[in-house]
Amino acid sequence: MKLSELVAQYVSHKRALGMRFNSEAATLASFCHRLDGNIDVESVTVEQVHDFLTGNRPLTNHWGKRRSVLDCLFRFALSRGYVRASPLPRYIPKLPPPLTPYIYSQKELKRLLDVTSMVCGPHVSLDAYVLRAVMLILYGACLRHGEALRLTVQDVNLDEAVLHVRESKFHKSRLVPLGTDLNGAMQSYARQRNQKFGQAPDAPFFSFRDGRPLTQKAVCRAFQRQRILANIHREGGAFCQPRLHDLRHSGAVHRLIAWYRCGADLQLLLPQLATYLGHIDLVGTQRYLTLTPELLNEASTRFEAYVLEVHHE
Repeated sequence: MKLSELVAQYVSHKRALGMRFNSEAATLASFCHRLDGNIDVESVTVEQVHDFLTGNRPLTNHWGKRRSVLDCLFRFALSRGYVRASPLPRYIPKLPPPLTPYIYSQKELKRLLDVTSMVCGPHVSLDAYVLRAVMLILYGACLRHGEALRLTVQDVNLDEAVLHVRESKFHKSRLVPLGTDLNGAMQSYARQRNQKFGQAPDAPFFSFRDGRPLTQKAVCRAFQRQRILANIHREGGAFCQPRLHDLRHSGAVHRLIAWYRCGADLQLLLPQLATYLGHIDLVGTQRYLTLTPELLNEASTRFEAYVLEVHHE
């Protein structure tokens, strides 16, 4: 069996089970391209797999993700008798710790928005008002960028100020309420969008100038140009720079800081935030509590106030 045939069968199998499997399919397509998809799957060597996983790139956590995808592919092949042994290398190098999310300050967010028109010139297929709206919804509604870009017109109910996020991570759907300011910004965007594209229910809410749905690749590239123009960076090299996805993290952390400052009950609100973010449990949400010195300072201030209150009782 050819490698390309195995990959096609495996991807079809996963999608038949209800998985989108887009990022995994992209990894497998890259693997086929690197090795030549016409190669017999039995002739794939450990050295070829190792070269694909490592290449000339610095070692990052993506190594582990790519290895996991290939491991599952060859387990699938083994279970069906297409190969007699897996060519996955047994040695797993020590990987660096996961990338710490970058939390944008309010000033940095403003700088990013200010340079939007500079990024979306006449030779770019993405309008500035669209990119701006995407950024606002990622930050204000704490969405994953895949969730935002999959929104259709019927998923965005601005009369009720709620988004219907369908079949997201972990194959769950959820309703996401919008705050007054964000809903107003989306209403302004929708008026501009609808004048150009109409209001077909299944049309993408965010699109290129020709009406095609925005792609994550295009938006991430535009955002990186924004980040450079806004002079936002951190140490650690190209692979550690602030990302588009960090807008979601920033929105969540800023919300927690606001709750701390107004004296809200975080024991009550954290489970609600977990649901809002689409987390399956509190573990994913609790990590936001340690992301910034500002948030830790607010937590410390509240704890000190609590200790003083107890001491005086």
